[in-house]
Amino acid sequence: MSDLKLPAQTQVVIIGGGVIGCSVAYHLTKLGWTDVVLLERKELTCGTTWHAAGLVGQLRATRNMTMLAQYTSELFAGLEAETGQATGFKQHGSVSVAPDPERFEELKRGASMAKCFGLEVEVITASEALNLHPYLNIDDLCGAVFLPKDGQTNPIDTTRALAQGARNRGAQIFENIRVQGVLKENGKVNGVVTDQGEIKAEFVVNCAGLWGRQVGKMAGVNVPLHASEHFYIVTEEMGIPPTLPGLRDPSGWCYIKEDAGKLLVGCFEPKAKPRSLDSIPEDFSFGQFPEDWDHFEPAMMNAIHRVPKLEEPGIQLFFNGPESFTPDDRYILGEAPELRNFYVAAGFNSIGIQSSGGAGKVLAEWIVNGHPPMDLSDVDIRRFHPFQVNERYLYERTGEALGLLYAMHWPFFQPETSRGIRRSVFHDRLKDAGACFGEMAGWERANWFAPEGMEPRYEYTYRRQNWFEASASEHLAVRENVGFFDMSSFGKFLVQGRDAEKVMNRICANQVAVEPGKVVYTAWLNERGGFETDLTVTRLSEWEYLVITAGASQMRDLAWLKRHTAEEDGVQVADVTSAYAVLSIMGPNSRKLLSKLTDEDLSNDHFPFGTGKEIEIGYSKALALRVTYVGELGWELYIPSEFAQDLYDRLLEAGKEMGLKHAGMHALNSLRLEKAYRHWGHDITDEDTPLEAGLSFAVAWDKSGGFLGREALIRKKENGLLKKRMVQFALENPEPLLYHNEPIWCGNTIVGDTTSGMYGHSIGSCLGMGYIENPEGVNKEWIESQKFEIEVAGERYPAKASLKAFYDPGNARIRM
Repeated sequence: MSDLKLPAQTQVVIIGGGVIGCSVAYHLTKLGWTDVVLLERKELTCGTTWHAAGLVGQLRATRNMTMLAQYTSELFAGLEAETGQATGFKQHGSVSVAPDPERFEELKRGASMAKCFGLEVEVITASEALNLHPYLNIDDLCGAVFLPKDGQTNPIDTTRALAQGARNRGAQIFENIRVQGVLKENGKVNGVVTDQGEIKAEFVVNCAGLWGRQVGKMAGVNVPLHASEHFYIVTEEMGIPPTLPGLRDPSGWCYIKEDAGKLLVGCFEPKAKPRSLDSIPEDFSFGQFPEDWDHFEPAMMNAIHRVPKLEEPGIQLFFNGPESFTPDDRYILGEAPELRNFYVAAGFNSIGIQSSGGAGKVLAEWIVNGHPPMDLSDVDIRRFHPFQVNERYLYERTGEALGLLYAMHWPFFQPETSRGIRRSVFHDRLKDAGACFGEMAGWERANWFAPEGMEPRYEYTYRRQNWFEASASEHLAVRENVGFFDMSSFGKFLVQGRDAEKVMNRICANQVAVEPGKVVYTAWLNERGGFETDLTVTRLSEWEYLVITAGASQMRDLAWLKRHTAEEDGVQVADVTSAYAVLSIMGPNSRKLLSKLTDEDLSNDHFPFGTGKEIEIGYSKALALRVTYVGELGWELYIPSEFAQDLYDRLLEAGKEMGLKHAGMHALNSLRLEKAYRHWGHDITDEDTPLEAGLSFAVAWDKSGGFLGREALIRKKENGLLKKRMVQFALENPEPLLYHNEPIWCGNTIVGDTTSGMYGHSIGSCLGMGYIENPEGVNKEWIESQKFEIEVAGERYPAKASLKAFYDPGNARIRM
């Protein structure tokens, strides 16, 4: 806007004028923050927004992501009436088709999940799909799913409407202004440097799209995203009615929608074309790349197979333009761990239009309130590790990531690109033992071990996968004898200093002012009383603690720890993850095995549960923690990395005559589910409190000085009635498998959904955990008086419910 003068100071600067940046501005002003400046390097929508296909789907892979997409649809439905700016939004539904039983199961599982929050969805036959979309070829279809409220919109007009709504409430939008730097002071953002001067600001939001990684670098913030070419064609006029529902044929890699009487055909092909930002001109605006018919042709042939009428018209437009992708196909949202008040909303993986309303809303609430309004761990920027901003890593992963949008979303699926980056010192030995590795935050972890004669690779299905029996044998070895896990991917933080006890006791909900050598399981809570994480804290000495957390949440937890450690606290925090390898020795014979290698007295009297000691073992020393995540007698050994291989070899040799067995992450998961041990990010999130999660034992309610989140917990505790509780379920039918987000039925009412699931080999049935809600309260008596069912792909299965674990509820085995 040429008549506006660039201010010297503002409350919020938003970098990027695409649909995401305009949505953030719109929602900030809706919350009453009117001192907002949005800066666009060229013109609004000129990067990737302008060429988006404009699909507005609602069903996503998880509950909360679906809820955000739902909100976007609701927002768009009223945006034109609010702002006076046409959007082109219409809701004529979408049809997703399945040419094989496995794809149909995927669609049906998604449809079941959608019921948990009232999303309109119908599982339909191929003939019913043809009635909705008369151009379909249904000869090879098993079925389909119809979402009546899905729609499409005009991306440019919708962005302009969001911008107009923001302007109407006071936001200022400037085009043709380039951000050249980010100002920082005392660990906080302080504004931006533009080609027209500095703007001081309390908050800066990186919505720079393709350029989000570069803007992040200006601020010293890691934003792992990378551009890829994305293709679609638009036919000549075909007389297509405007009411035709959108069509998705993910097995054919393509989507097809009506476009002003024509058809638009786009694709998410399995092998994409990553595009280095260096190959995109600096002044790129409303630009596109050269045509590549050879690359697009296979997807086009799939589209013609699905809609034969596509053979008739000519092609009016072949489009090839950039989209930005992240390593895990989930977008990036939230406050950067490296810099206070610097927020990111970028990397939307070709779903920016349908995500824009929800993402803008929750990020605005996050900025205004200082915390996210719901569990956003799926997309939280803190899930990424610094190495993931590496351009070569991103280039290789992006070649796969685009196609994964329409690939089968198999349980336990593992990416194939950018692998082998982080390996424990045991990696080659585990490989020789038959390990099939999975990837987690770059770590190569042994998920299961192939027996002799079996190839260690996945054969995916929604039912029992090829590793089921192999993992069962690992599970039972831990239950009945002894097994060991490589847990080197644990995050490990050393907290040292004169105020270590004071700081740790303030952050931890449990009492950690304990004697050296004591291991404490604890929660870290936010001010609402919800879990930011759960972990163990071992007091090593008067001034020293060791914090052990999950590898997936390493960066998030490190950021939380540092954010709640003030400069005046006299405490230093060091990430020592790479310094120690970890072997977890678990099972009723673990004491017998370890006693072969150490003279340490491992008896209950001298080494009780919850104890940590440095012991001599083999030719080295290790910190031995008597803890468990599988519900059996066992120890975790923290070994300096340079000594770890020798100790591994000695353990393996000592365990030969005892039948020591390698065990992987899948066995760990099935073992922990039998014990109803919670997993952060699935079973407990920042929305859940220890009271609801059944983890009140990890809270020291009355410890001196209190703890972060105590006041909120006390209020909830004093209220007495808990309307929501974590419950464990066991299916009465041993065949179906649970994963997550399956609806939980009580009579004819959905009362919750599962948070995690796995087959319990010691129980003989599939187990799941999930929160159930009841306005009159959830307690043992009410649960035992009800009958529950869990829905899997549209079918309900009776399930036993319990507030306690089905395996060893009295915890006798861990204290053997």
